[in-house]
Amino acid sequence: MTDLTAINPATGETLAQYPRMGPEALEAALARAASAQQDWAAHPASVRAQCLRDLATVLRDQREVLARTATQEMGKRLIEARAEVDKCANACEYYADRGPDFLQDTMIASDASRSFIAWQPLGTVLLVMPWNFPYWQAFRQALPATLAGNTVLLKHASNVPGCAEHLGRVFTEAGMPEGVFQNLPVGSDAVEGIIADARVQGVSLTGSERAGRAVGAAAGKALKTSVLELGGSDAFVVLADADLDHTVEQAVRGRFQNNGETCIAAKRFIVEESIADAFVERFRTAIEALVIGDPMSDDTNIGPLARGDLRDELHDQVRRTVNAGARLVSGGESLDRAGFFYPPTLLDAVEPGMPAFDEETFGPVAAVTRARNADHAVTLANRSRFGLGGSVWTADPVRGEALARRLECGCAFVNGIVKSDPRLPFGGVKDSGYGRELSELGIREFQNAKTIWVG
Repeated sequence: MTDLTAINPATGETLAQYPRMGPEALEAALARAASAQQDWAAHPASVRAQCLRDLATVLRDQREVLARTATQEMGKRLIEARAEVDKCANACEYYADRGPDFLQDTMIASDASRSFIAWQPLGTVLLVMPWNFPYWQAFRQALPATLAGNTVLLKHASNVPGCAEHLGRVFTEAGMPEGVFQNLPVGSDAVEGIIADARVQGVSLTGSERAGRAVGAAAGKALKTSVLELGGSDAFVVLADADLDHTVEQAVRGRFQNNGETCIAAKRFIVEESIADAFVERFRTAIEALVIGDPMSDDTNIGPLARGDLRDELHDQVRRTVNAGARLVSGGESLDRAGFFYPPTLLDAVEPGMPAFDEETFGPVAAVTRARNADHAVTLANRSRFGLGGSVWTADPVRGEALARRLECGCAFVNGIVKSDPRLPFGGVKDSGYGRELSELGIREFQNAKTIWVG
């Protein structure tokens, strides 16, 4: 049984190795989660909420250590890693403030003298989480799940074992009882068996389409509740009346934050033909001003990709797209330096059927597609098997909202980049998965909506 290895993507050097959890330790963790769940659910919601407030304090106190570990293990800029920790702390406070109200019975008038929905926890939930936001992805499911009275088991991505270890520790330091939140340093081969275990009642995965199909199939076979947040190829629709300077500024942010490694990044830039040349030129100028370098430096705009194979796969997508007829405007060449860096890249004249249009590009690559008009832009936006997010950019917010309603996705923004917010439900449709995270809807996913009727 090999250890989990953390590698610094900025240098390619090994940082540390972490022992995998063996079968006996995994069995003990499952038993602890099941044993702790009923006692945890019996705590008043106010007590569980206080643990989340204390967790926010722990996160802020340890912000620098947590952020540096994320940057060292997966390559995001340190400034973005700090912001990720802050976002987790803010979400703790949101659920501490609002969560107890979400857990109140919902009264419904019927032929009974009293009838209502009692919201009750399912039990133990397995979280299978990715490396790109190693804290936030786990927190946005763990917070509502634990507040609702569930216990949580975390199977994190194998390339961020230090972040996973931190997660297990901070929940304990915030005062959560033993067994409420546990980190399971296991491989992907252990996931199906954990889902099948009778002590586990649900599973949530954020990850690739392939991983989602495997986890969804395992959950279906075991008749377990599942939430899948999978890949995305978000459309960024630019209408002819958009403020180009502002729109390009947000296009750079929407595509290249987190080194472009985010499921809700703008990936397909669908621009009305009349302004396409001007948009591409402004976009090129802004992209070429980005600084590639050490993610620990505040002067860096683009750090390394998380792994060498991800960089190579991205470059292959760019090469195949250009060979299919797209125009390489900027970037697109391998960098002669240590680490897993890839230059910010801009492709123009990308059409349906090309890899950069049909596939998810997980890294700093932007693809521009030209549309005849707004209706054609929406048609192009929806010509994707993915449906996570999308945005519309226009001087007319009313028209933008009308077009946003037509986008086939779970999150549509007008004059703003797609982002997750604890106050709003988050999730996708089509091959981007199902179920919702965050907001009141997120806390419902792993609850039993029990109808109670009193005659």
